[in-house]
Amino acid sequence: MKFNSFYSRRDLLKFALFATASSLFSSQLNAKNNNILKNKKIVVVGAGISGLSAAKKLTQYGAAVKVLEANNYIGGRIKTDWSFGNDAPFEVGAGWIHGPSSNNPTKKLADKLGCKYFVTNDDNVTTFDEDGTEWGDKRWEEVLNIFGKTLLKVDKKLELYDKRNLRKAIEDIDPKALKYPGVLWALSAYTEFDKGTSIEKVSAVYHDDDIAFPGADVIIKNGYSTLINNIAKKLDIVLNTKVKSINTNLGKVIEIQTDKETYNCDFVICSVPLGVLKAKRIKFIPELPSKFRKSIMKIGFGSVTKIAHRFDEPFWDTKIQYFGINTKEKGRWNYWLNYRTFSKQNILLGLSVGDYALIADNLSEREKKTDSLSVLRNIWGKDISAPNKSISTNWSNDQNFLGAYSYTKPGAKPKDYENLSKPVNNKLFFCGEHTIFDYSATTHGALLSGLNVARKIIETAYV
Repeated sequence: MKFNSFYSRRDLLKFALFATASSLFSSQLNAKNNNILKNKKIVVVGAGISGLSAAKKLTQYGAAVKVLEANNYIGGRIKTDWSFGNDAPFEVGAGWIHGPSSNNPTKKLADKLGCKYFVTNDDNVTTFDEDGTEWGDKRWEEVLNIFGKTLLKVDKKLELYDKRNLRKAIEDIDPKALKYPGVLWALSAYTEFDKGTSIEKVSAVYHDDDIAFPGADVIIKNGYSTLINNIAKKLDIVLNTKVKSINTNLGKVIEIQTDKETYNCDFVICSVPLGVLKAKRIKFIPELPSKFRKSIMKIGFGSVTKIAHRFDEPFWDTKIQYFGINTKEKGRWNYWLNYRTFSKQNILLGLSVGDYALIADNLSEREKKTDSLSVLRNIWGKDISAPNKSISTNWSNDQNFLGAYSYTKPGAKPKDYENLSKPVNNKLFFCGEHTIFDYSATTHGALLSGLNVARKIIETAYV
């Protein structure tokens, strides 16, 4: 979720211009020829929301599109687990629609499908120190006030060329802030969760420079996978297929080698996560341009770890939406969502963020369960019952992802995201949340990037 009280990222002009331009472009095409990609073969690597949205759009213009997916399911980092029951979706990946305004393309799609929502309220939160001491209103207000003012001070002092990480910038510009009890928790629970990495790794300059849509974040009660299943309808998708190489050096024909067979096409879209690109799991022939390779390494790819526990009976205030816990280890299960505010299930969903997300990912399932329960028991007592069911995530160790979402490292710039969005020889195209700086680390960013790529291919054929 985005803690919008102290962020002023409401610049919607770019999106408005993009939407207008896209609308005009589409109308021109429809007027001329909506079948201009007939006889064109296109392969999309990756069946996440960016790849699927690109594939969907391209089929509407007559292209023969095949989607290759390494996993045994579609959706990528959007995956809904219903094992808790039909009123308790556990979102393995994306969990909220951030900024569900009328301009948000993800919300538009969800509305079209008749999705039901639960509107979250960041102010409906109770926070504790690790010893169980509940924060009073005065302390809560003081922490958030210092948190907000500190980030504003940092934003005002920094120049675009500054290469400090956020923590170093705070220590240099407003050192007293980190000494106030609870401010480090706020930086972790909000900023580290927002960016998917620690304040020691994210750029001080670009820690809050993306664009946010207005509106309180919502949970899709129907499950996020509802959107994926709709987009994927009638698409030709091949699961359990890992792409080994993409060869664009064979004239007009592109050759894609997988672990099962070889595919030929006219255009290829690579929508795999940034972590896969960083790990060089796909061989590109010829090698990607230098600026492209540099940008891949300059952009960071972080993680967030979730664990959900279902209990026979609630031991917490079921009317409170969120619980914050100021743990000694920064980022350790420090924010919890109470399912009882939108479900009949007695579920608490905990988050580990920043560097602790990576620690949590390297714990066994049993260790992760014990570790997270110990945090809860520090607050509500050692005698609370064991959960009857637990589910957790492990994105950083999943070899088909190697992380959750991108962030801007110190020294990286929006230009690096732009570099990854540019085609290679008008044959090889990339999309995903890591290719669109303004909306990076979001599902709507991924969706928009897929539509952008489709538009570029259509334009190439149209011209």
